Parts: sequence; structure tokens; C-alpha cells
Amino acid sequence: MNEEIKELIITALNIPDLRPSDIDDEEALFGEGLGLDSVDALELALAIQKKYGLVLDPKNADLKQIFSSVKNLAAFIEKEKK
Repeated sequence: MNEEIKELIITALNIPDLRPSDIDDEEALFGEGLGLDSVDALELALAIQKKYGLVLDPKNADLKQIFSSVKNLAAFIEKEKK
């Protein structure tokens, strides 16, 4: 699932010079890590909704933690898909 999330990040955010192997599973996606911003978060949330049928509630207090790394995002998606 982690590799699938990495591919989704690369394609949804149109980052062709990045490879899945360049993204560490526990690397921060925002700020110091991968350097994504709020617009990227919105695009990624839409891509997750389209691919997995999951709607991410912006009022969810855990949203920041869910989007903090590939590992956390994958865990959330796997949990919600069941």
C-alpha cells in the first residue's frame, strides 16, 4: 500500500522527477520533508477520494496526523477501506 500511495502522490501532484523510492515511508510530507503545501494536500485528498472512494473530512482533528507521512496515510486508507 505504501508504494501505491507514493505513486499516487507523484501522479496526483504531477512530480515526474520524483520516484517512489525517493520517498521514505516515514518522511514528513509537508514542511521539512517532501515539502508539500496546502494546495498539494487538497489535490492529494481529491486523488484519494477518486481512487479509493474515501472522503476526508476537513474537520477531522486527526487529519494533520493522517497526512503526516506515507505510512500514516496508507494505514488510514487501509483502515477505512474495510
